Amino acid sequence: MISAAENELLTRVGRGTPMGQFIRQFWAPACLSSELVADGPQMRLMLLGEKLIAFRDTGGRVGIFHHLCPHRLASLFLGRNEDHGIRCAYHGWKFDVDGNCLDQPNLPDKNKYPAGVKATAYKTIERGGLVFVYMGERAVAPPLPEIDAITCEQPDDRNIALTQRDCNWLQALEGDVDTSHLGFLHAGHIDASKMDPNDAATYTVLNKAPRINVSEMPFGTMYSAQRDAMAGHEHHRFASFIFPFWVLYPSDRMERNLSANAWVPIDDEHTMIFNIDLQRASGNFKSLKYADGTVIPGMARPLEYLPRTNDWMGRWRPVKNRSNDHGLDREMQRRGESYTGIVGIPLQDQAIQETMDPIIDRTQEHLASSDRMVMLTRRVLLKAARDYRDSGKLPAVLDDPSLCRQARGGDIISEKGTDWLDAYEQTMTALHGPARGVAAE
Repeated sequence: MISAAENELLTRVGRGTPMGQFIRQFWAPACLSSELVADGPQMRLMLLGEKLIAFRDTGGRVGIFHHLCPHRLASLFLGRNEDHGIRCAYHGWKFDVDGNCLDQPNLPDKNKYPAGVKATAYKTIERGGLVFVYMGERAVAPPLPEIDAITCEQPDDRNIALTQRDCNWLQALEGDVDTSHLGFLHAGHIDASKMDPNDAATYTVLNKAPRINVSEMPFGTMYSAQRDAMAGHEHHRFASFIFPFWVLYPSDRMERNLSANAWVPIDDEHTMIFNIDLQRASGNFKSLKYADGTVIPGMARPLEYLPRTNDWMGRWRPVKNRSNDHGLDREMQRRGESYTGIVGIPLQDQAIQETMDPIIDRTQEHLASSDRMVMLTRRVLLKAARDYRDSGKLPAVLDDPSLCRQARGGDIISEKGTDWLDAYEQTMTALHGPARGVAAE
């Protein structure tokens, strides 16, 4: 259990809060590259409780600003994206993507009054179909994280799915590192006797009470859910948390599991999920199947989105949400076609997290051994935010992004009796070469 003060520190992300200041020191996904068109309309964007606009200029560069013009504080959302900059609709002042004031057409003497005034602009970079933003204080931003799902070649942003979730970022992230819920929320209706014993997913259904191994890592934290597998073997289901909000989650065999989630705070009570999965563009969705090839019902369905609007929360909102009980179908639940009566793993997670409360009161929880990864991840986040607040110290992974390459999620089948970290090291060495040791220093 954590205290009320610790819960506040973990969940509040506005400018000036310890966690908000900590997260701002890292690059964050802001939007899809395809959401911004050269000289096209600017977009309202809320990140970490800040009201911003995002646009692409005539030359293709991306700008992300505080939405208020520094002159008279009119919203630049109403401005004109033209000729390499945003021109405020109120008095015509114009700013480039770096926030430099290019023109003050309503002033007879443009050098006397604040010709050097700048809009509040943040550094941006594009990679793999995503626009990243750096909202920290450094004059030279840190390098981007070397997460495999980001750095591998991606043909376009069909590999990426965004979803807005109406809850605090941490309770959404914690669902990604809580492994034992899989056997109930997502797979409670599955007949394990019909599954292929050679499929690693079979063991998550057969054994709903795995042994949870956890370790603090140079990049954050990692767990293995350990279960008996076929004779003489064990199944490990790994996931890795990377500072400040990345989870490399298990959804396939580790050697081919190029996927990641970024749980980016919109504000204290809303989160944008950036789900990156390199199998998505090929149409190779990972659906659970029985041994005879039959697709197991209730597991997979692409999310449907409400029409896009121009307000701060107007992007990537699911059609099924709290207002319609996330599509809950009691008859489907009764027939055994879905444990919850809600179709699709993302929507099932969304329903749980959104109906808890926008920010859960963690002082009321009763945690158990199955929650070891949740507990450890909270502890390292608390320590990291306090360290930055008190001394300016930041995790090594910020300036050594290669540490991210030690992290991955996925399934491993190893010989019985193999240490869980040794099994992980062997698999990662086959993928990347020696990983400089996976144990935390």
